[in-house]
Amino acid sequence: MKKALLLNAINPRIGGILIAGEKGTAKSTAARALAHLLPEQNVVDGCIFGCDPDHTGDLCDDCLKKNGTYVTKKVQMHVVELPISATEDKVVGSLDIEYALKKGERKFEPGVLAKANRNILYVDEVNLLNDHIVDVLLDAAAMGVNIIEREGISYKHPSSFILIGTMNPEEGDLRPQLLDRFGLCVSIEGISDPEIRVEVIRRRRMYDLNPHEFIARFSEEEDALKARIIKAQELLEKVCISDEMLHIIAQICLDMAVDGHRADIIMVKTAKTIAAFHERTDVNEEDVREAAVLVLSHRMHNQPFSDQQMDQNKIEESIQKSRQQQQQPQEQEEQTEQDQKPQENTTPDGSTTTQFAEGSPFKMNQKPLSAPRRIDSFKRDGSGRRSVTESRDGKYVRSRIPDRLTADIALDATIRAAAPHQKGRVGDLAVKIEASDLREKVRERKMGNTVLFVVDASGSMGAQQRMTAVKGAILSLLIDAYQKRDRVGLVVFRGNSAEVLLPPTSSVELARKCMQTLPVGGKTPLASGLSKGFEVLQREKMINAYTIPRLILISDGKANVSMGSGAPLDDADEVASLIKESGISSVVIDTEQSYITFGLAHKISDGMGAKYLKLEELQADTIAEAVKGINR
Repeated sequence: MKKALLLNAINPRIGGILIAGEKGTAKSTAARALAHLLPEQNVVDGCIFGCDPDHTGDLCDDCLKKNGTYVTKKVQMHVVELPISATEDKVVGSLDIEYALKKGERKFEPGVLAKANRNILYVDEVNLLNDHIVDVLLDAAAMGVNIIEREGISYKHPSSFILIGTMNPEEGDLRPQLLDRFGLCVSIEGISDPEIRVEVIRRRRMYDLNPHEFIARFSEEEDALKARIIKAQELLEKVCISDEMLHIIAQICLDMAVDGHRADIIMVKTAKTIAAFHERTDVNEEDVREAAVLVLSHRMHNQPFSDQQMDQNKIEESIQKSRQQQQQPQEQEEQTEQDQKPQENTTPDGSTTTQFAEGSPFKMNQKPLSAPRRIDSFKRDGSGRRSVTESRDGKYVRSRIPDRLTADIALDATIRAAAPHQKGRVGDLAVKIEASDLREKVRERKMGNTVLFVVDASGSMGAQQRMTAVKGAILSLLIDAYQKRDRVGLVVFRGNSAEVLLPPTSSVELARKCMQTLPVGGKTPLASGLSKGFEVLQREKMINAYTIPRLILISDGKANVSMGSGAPLDDADEVASLIKESGISSVVIDTEQSYITFGLAHKISDGMGAKYLKLEELQADTIAEAVKGINR
């Protein structure tokens, strides 16, 4: 964690750092402490953006107008914190209402991104921020500029900062698309060594008793580290990386199966920064190894029923492979697509594990998942790509005459409405506004459903060989979800537990790769599957209060593993009732196929208040249509 923070301090263009770990592991402390290690910097005195006078190409418009006549001063870098409740206006900036009313002129009021320029932007619990706020942050971090086009304002200003995000994975993950935008990622855990834990306690007590004495005790080490950071910053531009190292980086990214090219580019930046930190001007293999661990850990696809970690042996294999290819170039044998796909086992049973190929996707019925209806403070219209919202966290798209008193005033529209009547009104204000002139903002935000498949991957499902059809339906629904901006996830249960195979996403390729390796076999822990599905949807609601949760259970209902000491079916019924009480819309697709039926899945559907369907009556291309017809 400390290494990744230092590398971003030396080279902010790495793209920030995401720190994931359990609570109480000093994530926030480390992020805030970084500011004390950074040197003072030159700024233009009086500039709200803290522009750098030594780089005229990065000056804001106000500083450019001064033609170099500005006064400079030295200031310490500081941490700007972004609260979870921050709205888009507070982040990107907005119109200064008071100034506009008094002067009759438009003036930009800076937001968090303006204050963060040339400083550290710290976002605690970044996984709980609305996705569109995270998008704005990451765009500004990547470009170094914040561009505002809203409320009649067209404005841009420098916004180059060190982005530090922290999160507790127990409270939900970021979407893969957003994870990929963070340059580096580290995962930390609590210390298990008693002696080191005791030392943590001692240091905390020393700090509480006398903070100044404690800081002075480590000042010499801090000063040495500051000097090392400054030296590395000066050396960074001189660091070179050979074609051999570039080939190794590309080979590692290929072997780790990461998407796109961002990982390659950030690995190059990180490796060069590591070399500069070690006071070298050439990147070596050890720099590449260090960079790979920091850059790739959050970009690798998780495999089902396993916690995937960075495999150092695989990195070494990639390095060796790259060497061989450069020394003795040779053509690689091509594998057919059929060889790469898992082969179907026609005779599985409950005691073995097998894999079924995914079904081919098919054209979806374009009928929306549900009819437009009002949910809480929003209503869904049309295709569901965007929805009008009555709350204040959407994007301002137009104005209207309010039907009641409102605090969300559209100032530009209000001024335009008042403008024609100014000659006939008296008062000292530059713009004289009456109640009839008031206009309120109509906001719009991206809105969609979260459709979660809870799939029985036990031996009974494998014996019926229905997984191929189920996979085809999920992929088809996912393609439609991408077009509608909905999200689809997958929870599978087998053996003694349930796992989130695919967190809610709109990535078709990620879903396909996950489902190719879906194992089938073992017992049926139905209650665990329903509980895990309920937990995922509740987490999604916590992250995005405007999403509509849908749960799709695909099972024969033959539970034979309990969550505790109770009967397996009783546990499943209890969780089903909880899902119903929470208001989650659901459907049960019964996969039972035999001459003697037990109707257990039908019983579960009654407990969930779900729509009930039988798989034997459906083709793969109608499963998704049935799912899309769910209504509460």
